[in-house]
Amino acid sequence: MLGVPDRQSTTRVLAALSVLLLAPQAGTAQDVMVEEGVVYASHQGSALLADIGYAAAGDGLRPAIIYVHGGRWRAGSRNGNGALDVREWASLGYFAMTIDYRLVEASPAPVPYQDTLAAVRWVHAHASDYGIDSDRIYLIGNSAGGHLVALAATLGDGPYPRTGGWEDARSDVRAVISVAGPYDLNTLSWGNLWTPVGEDPAAARRLASPMHQISADTRPILVVHSDDDQSVPVQQAIDMVDALAEAGIRHGFVHWEDRGHMAITDEVADAARAFIAEVEGDR
Repeated sequence: MLGVPDRQSTTRVLAALSVLLLAPQAGTAQDVMVEEGVVYASHQGSALLADIGYAAAGDGLRPAIIYVHGGRWRAGSRNGNGALDVREWASLGYFAMTIDYRLVEASPAPVPYQDTLAAVRWVHAHASDYGIDSDRIYLIGNSAGGHLVALAATLGDGPYPRTGGWEDARSDVRAVISVAGPYDLNTLSWGNLWTPVGEDPAAARRLASPMHQISADTRPILVVHSDDDQSVPVQQAIDMVDALAEAGIRHGFVHWEDRGHMAITDEVADAARAFIAEVEGDR
């Protein structure tokens, strides 16, 4: 069972996952609006872009999901291969958003994280424009994006200044789904790419490591990982799940054997929606 914070429940969820999705108000393909290249934030002349999808009509407020891409914080894009499909999620009743963020080879860390939080604030600030329930904002990301969404669930704003705009808006989320994400940057082979200027690297990476920022305020997290991931060792996920269980944080663990370094596949999307349905069942 997903989302129950004891170790026995987090050992394995089979790939043949069968779920009853408690979907929000579903639309049709004709109902869905997709907007590309929406400016969600700007910083020192750089416009940060997003694609959004939402149903043109519907009763009641809808949940939102924001996708954060992978690429070791130095590559990737909001609409690359394996990204979240905003049209599909919008047809299921979500406000869906995929974002670009500044990459570390041009703008050092922690700017990818600051941009992620700017996107969350943008959604909060525009909730009334799109009929979004501000208490039902979810994040999903893979690889480096999984790290960023897990950090949002654990660290929150942290000590980083708000950049990009919407500084007075909320930045909280209901829950996150981290797919093939790293959780301890100091033990990650490519963790040295996270190197803020003028700071002690080891201390900066520990601060940015979700596993070391778990607290009573940590939001529910679904951890998705595969044993044969060659970019982020599965031990990172196992250690993160153990830490969440020890802290009593609501979580789930989708643990596959042979999916490699995953993106947002159909089965990942199914598992994400099942986890969201369980979280929403607590309301």
